[in-house]
Amino acid sequence: MRSGVRIIMFGRQGAGKGTQSTRLANHFGVPHISTGEMLRKAVKQDSVVGRAAVSVLIRGELVNDELMVSLVQGRIGQEDARVAGYVLDGFPRTIGQASALDSLTEARPVGFVIDLDVSREIVLGRLSARRVCETCATNYTATSIEQNPCLCEKCGGRIIQRTDDTEQAINHRLDVYEAQTAPLLTYYQGRGSLHVVDGVGSPDEVFNRLRTVIDSGQ
Repeated sequence: MRSGVRIIMFGRQGAGKGTQSTRLANHFGVPHISTGEMLRKAVKQDSVVGRAAVSVLIRGELVNDELMVSLVQGRIGQEDARVAGYVLDGFPRTIGQASALDSLTEARPVGFVIDLDVSREIVLGRLSARRVCETCATNYTATSIEQNPCLCEKCGGRIIQRTDDTEQAINHRLDVYEAQTAPLLTYYQGRGSLHVVDGVGSPDEVFNRLRTVIDSGQ
């Protein structure tokens, strides 16, 4: 596959960014950089970053720009991302983060900014039903889990509802997204790099739409 593909994925929580980012990363042979997963791992490991972020994540708010920029700078500076490219999922979340990312990627600019468009009503339903393996982070839906206790088919870990997937937390996160992150679409639209892709449909249908957009722009 071609290297040097640098992609930012936007979309409401529950729009399928994680699934499609992983598929795109595998397709183009680049790392999938999920800042959400990086933060959750840091919290689980009780690292300095994790301790700084844990209370913010529980409230469904955004981690401060300085911490997030530092986290991303370190990751995209690693050899695999620096040489091959990446799919960046969960960053930037604010105009300040976007401006910092512009500076960090001046030598190797981001080529595609994609908004995976799924309505608020649909993502509310998706997130309320989402369950996750606490060991390997495999996603499930409440209706797909048949055994009791709920154990992961891949690793045998316990399947749980994330603390930030309660209805109250979901609505708060979506409100934060609308207020702080959605303006980034205008930011990137003004630079001519934004592509809005319909995120409703089967995973294969959505992936084919994304691949068509990226392939046609290279």
